[in-house]
Parts: sequence; structure tokens; C-alpha cells
Amino acid sequence: MSEISVVTLGKGRPDHLVNVVRGLMRQTVPPAELIVAVMQDTLYDLPDAPFPIRQVQVVADSLPLAAARNVAARAATGDVLVFLDMDCIPTPTLLADYAGFIAELDGLLMGEVLYLPGGATDGDWSYDAFAEVAVKHSDRRGPPPEGIEICNDYRCFWSLNFAMRRATFLRVGGFDERYSGYGGEDTDFGKVLDTAGVPIAWIKGGLAYHQYHPHHMPPVHHLDSVVRNAEVFEAKWGYRTMGHWLQAFRLMGLVDLAPGQPIRILRRPDDADRALTGQQSHQPYANTATVIRLLEDRLAASERARSTG
Repeated sequence: MSEISVVTLGKGRPDHLVNVVRGLMRQTVPPAELIVAVMQDTLYDLPDAPFPIRQVQVVADSLPLAAARNVAARAATGDVLVFLDMDCIPTPTLLADYAGFIAELDGLLMGEVLYLPGGATDGDWSYDAFAEVAVKHSDRRGPPPEGIEICNDYRCFWSLNFAMRRATFLRVGGFDERYSGYGGEDTDFGKVLDTAGVPIAWIKGGLAYHQYHPHHMPPVHHLDSVVRNAEVFEAKWGYRTMGHWLQAFRLMGLVDLAPGQPIRILRRPDDADRALTGQQSHQPYANTATVIRLLEDRLAASERARSTG
């Protein structure tokens, strides 16, 4: 069986990373190693594990997601890479599922992710308790009924839980490090794979539970990097990505998306914007589509009021 190196990125949220380690300690097929690309000045204090844990620092002025994944992948010794975001707790068969399917298909394999509400990981958590409260993301399709299912749209790739043969990852060049900060680097990687003829596929299994943490969708707290990375993508491929986020920003009056012109930031997000887009503790995830519908409804109501006023 292939040796598996698990790769994750770390910045803040030490409790989440400890839970990832605890999940890896419960695997039916143990990892050869865990590599943590640490995007902060201090290393993590992690529990002892029956496999090596290596922390490599990748610190930059902006969040170096693309560069950090590449550094960790190059440092790995296993012939299979499993990428898990630091907020994703693997179920006990996650690595076994990936090991089985990666032997069948030389491509990018995506496992399932279910989302936990706030408080679900408090104390001595259990997978049975997770299963009772976790929910599927409404923007992300579920796994196939069985086996492997090829995804013919590269935009289906989400980078929080996936696996590849290390040689294939290195052959395509990894993530494009021109993307800095949050947004766009994973869509670009999906496009690179599509162009190179490397299949992207869903698998039945490979389940991870996404731990709750407050965030914003659309990510108004990453406005600058989303705009910058959308323009990097456009310069490379001839069109923009992250269109749903940019549309929400436009409806909020944050950006101007005039055709044929660079994206122009009109103002900084304020407290009202953060309140509109922020995730609440009872919500397993925040959702851009919901915000767009609300903004469009507000705009329609305002136009009706003007027409009848």
C-alpha cells in the first residue's frame, strides 16, 4: 500500500489543529507523517502521535496559501499526498479510502465534507455525536453512491479535503504562487489540472468534519486579495474567477465591475457589511448565495418603492 503524507496549513486556531492530529491518530491506515505548513511566527504545541509531525514555517505579509501547500508537498516523503485544511477532522477511514481509490485513478480525488455547528468539538468529542449534528454544504454536491465519479467542471474543486499522487502534483507544478492571500488559488489549480488532462473526481468516502469557526461569506475580510487574485486569474486565463463573490461585493457597493476595466474597490467593508456576511454560532457555515438573494431582494424592493413613490 502507498505511504501517505498528510499536509495541512496552520495559522491560529491551535485547538482545531490538535483535533486534526487526534483524528489522524484514529485512522485505520495510519499516515506516514503529518506536515504542517505554519503560516505564523510561532510553531504549534501538538500532542505526541504515533507518526512523525513536521512543522515547516512559510510566513509572508499576506496569507501564503499556494506557497505553503507547495512547500509542504515538496517536503513530503509519501508517494500519496492528502491535503486537509486544519479545520477538517478526518473520520477513521479517510486515509484508507483515499489509498484505495488513488490506486485506481491517477488524478485529484475529493472526499466528502460535512459541517459542524459551534460547540460540537467541545470536550471529548466523538464521531457518533458529529454524525448527529453535521450538515452538508448547500453549495457542494455530495459523494457518488459508490466508487469514483469524474467531475467534468474544474470549478467543482474545493481544496479543503483532497488527495493526489505526489509525483502528479509535482509534475503539474503545484499551486501557482502568484496568488497571495485568500481566494482563487484552488480554482486556478483545478484549471491547471483540467488543461493538463489530469482528472478531478469525487469519491465515496474520505469523509472529514469541518469544525466551526466564525468567518464571512462572501469574504469581505479578504476583499483586497479576492480582487487581486481575480485579476491574476484573468490575466492568466482570459476571464475572471470568484464571480459569485465579486457579484456580492458589487451589490454591496464595495466594488465596480465595469466591463473591460480593472476591478475598482469603491469603499472598505463596514460593520453593516460584516454583520450581513458573518456566520453565527448556530450556523454550520455561511453562504454567499443567501447573501446575494437578500441583496437582490433589497434592490428590487427599493426599485419598486421608487417607481410607486
